[in-house]
Amino acid sequence: MQSASVILPLSIKKQSMNEIILNIYLVITNGLVVEFRAIAYEMEGGDETKINFLKSKAKDDYEKAFNFDAPVNSNGKFMPYKKFSKLEKRGRQFELFEEIFSNYKVPQNPLICVTPVLDGKILSGE
Repeated sequence: MQSASVILPLSIKKQSMNEIILNIYLVITNGLVVEFRAIAYEMEGGDETKINFLKSKAKDDYEKAFNFDAPVNSNGKFMPYKKFSKLEKRGRQFELFEEIFSNYKVPQNPLICVTPVLDGKILSGE
């Protein structure tokens, strides 16, 4: 498991754009993804500025972030982190965040910062 926030911009834009950006938390307990949390900001500036902003807020945002259900299988069991990691390696983790994206009405390919929270410890790079 990485010990830092994962930033997932799909492309780096140099020009300033006002857009909704998200801090997303992947809450992992005993090896299972049990919850997602998210908080949104509307911000102007380049992607690097936005990424730095999200990273700087990662620890403070966790407690005030909105809770979202984590995926469960047909037996109601949470997804193992290993399965999430496999999706991430294939670039498919975004599929799990669709409810979050819909809730915040973000455009396709949003700029997000995904921070793991492992057994209650926020693993951010700050």
